Amino acid sequence: MPRKVVLAYSGGLDTSIIIPWLKETYGCEVIAMIGDVGQQEDLAAAQRKALATGASAASIEDLREEFITEYIWPTLRAGAVYEHKYLLGTSFARPVLAKRQAEIGLRVGADALAHGCTGKGNDQVRFELAYKAIAPGLEIIAPWREWDITSREDAIGYARAHNVPIEQTKANIYSRDRNIWHLSHEGGVLEDPNNAPEESMWQWIVSPERAPDTPAEVEIGFEGGTPVSVNGQRVGPVALIEELNALAATHGVGRIDLVENRLVGIKSRGAYETPAGTLLVMAHRELEALCLDRETAHYAQLLSLRYAEIVYYGLWFTALRAALDSFFATAQERVIGTVGLRLYKGNVSVTRRQSPYSLYRTDLASFSMAYFHPKDAEGFINLFALPVTQAAGVAGQTSVSTSSAEPAAAKKP
Repeated sequence: MPRKVVLAYSGGLDTSIIIPWLKETYGCEVIAMIGDVGQQEDLAAAQRKALATGASAASIEDLREEFITEYIWPTLRAGAVYEHKYLLGTSFARPVLAKRQAEIGLRVGADALAHGCTGKGNDQVRFELAYKAIAPGLEIIAPWREWDITSREDAIGYARAHNVPIEQTKANIYSRDRNIWHLSHEGGVLEDPNNAPEESMWQWIVSPERAPDTPAEVEIGFEGGTPVSVNGQRVGPVALIEELNALAATHGVGRIDLVENRLVGIKSRGAYETPAGTLLVMAHRELEALCLDRETAHYAQLLSLRYAEIVYYGLWFTALRAALDSFFATAQERVIGTVGLRLYKGNVSVTRRQSPYSLYRTDLASFSMAYFHPKDAEGFINLFALPVTQAAGVAGQTSVSTSSAEPAAAKKP
């Protein structure tokens, strides 16, 4: 039986009831770890709540800059987007939280680590793979795989029975996760993919219909594929994302409604608000188009898909992810420059791209033939077409041979 457990604590419904449940079930000491990844919540209140509901200690860990520089930026440089839409906001927040939690567990001599992830979701995998990579000797407690609670309604009932204050009600049943990169919504009417999201569900990004009637312009600067400036002003990673979040959210940019394939084999439906992320992914992609040669760009697309799967599956602390980082770091060395965007009522368009390492040449791209010899194309086409020409020749010979052959049954003596 564990004597000391470190819990990844958010103050939400699940983790709020886990503290009394751990104490009742195991009779153990519970230490709450509250990770600040930019969720814009009253973390001091969560700390007080953890202590009031039975935690022996509760710490607030400021992980914002580490989260951005060590998790968001590498994923952005890799161009990783899961299943065309999902910008991985929850996926890469889990390893930074789990890493700090495991480090605290080792430091305080804990016997176990606990989380509030459900038994049907992806997050249980993400947390536990991180635990196993950083503190493999510690026991893992996943209450949702042990207790008799089977639904949000049951959890609400348990909280009320144990005098645990919660925000969720049966009328407001959404499960939400927020950090500096995104805000996710699951449950409620979203569980039926035939239902449109309720307008009242969205909490961050304004409705495009209510966005300003005047477009906004913004310029984002990159060095080595990493965002470093907004409108020509260099800013730190936290301030950069916060500035772009405010701008995009005001103009209705960044809402996503997605049916996705969970790692555990279930299709799920979620709604995501990712304002700054939407701008940064688009701007980065446009700058890559200017700076990367064709072969590198196309190969990077293949690796981007794999990188997105690695992040989504919780395989952050693996040799493959580190190796892919090395590839992208090299490929991104000359992804340097600026991209201009125009935001208008939920839409984003690219207005300009500029880089000292641009591979775009106006003299070659224009209709002018001054620096291009069209006759050279003839030989290139002939060589490039050799496999096609040879295949066509063989096919033609086979066709002639077949059509000229008289069927055996038709032969006369």
